[in-house]
Amino acid sequence: MNRFLPFLLLPTLAALPMLATAQISVETLPTIEETTLGDTLQVPEFNFDTERRANSDLGTGAILRGLDRITGAVNNFSMMVGETLEFERLEVTLEACRYPVGDINADAYALLKIRDIRNEEPSFYGWMFASSPALSALDHPRYDVWVLTCEAASESSE
Repeated sequence: MNRFLPFLLLPTLAALPMLATAQISVETLPTIEETTLGDTLQVPEFNFDTERRANSDLGTGAILRGLDRITGAVNNFSMMVGETLEFERLEVTLEACRYPVGDINADAYALLKIRDIRNEEPSFYGWMFASSPALSALDHPRYDVWVLTCEAASESSE
């Protein structure tokens, strides 16, 4: 092993003369004058009195899917807004369901509160998106719950 040591050090020893002749230069940055910034910054004015439309419509219910990871059982369940139901050991509450304006099949956004019945605090509270279930997901060791679609008043009356 010792006989290879000079061959390993040879490239680094060859670079020493170049390092000794290297020069370090320091440049100063130009100062910014007020004239380069231009006139005063223009801030747009907002009128908070105007009515704004939402980019989504409000659904009356939602269809959710639940998975038990241990048994592999998959269940679909329909819920109305404000309803609470039990899926295995989870208590699921649907607080709102929204979908893109005029197209209920495009996507669904559901505000859910999911609580394991053995705990006081919810395991999940927030918006779940049907198009991206992993974006905001339930973090539970055994169960998965995700949104499939919203239901509108006209659909539930048919």
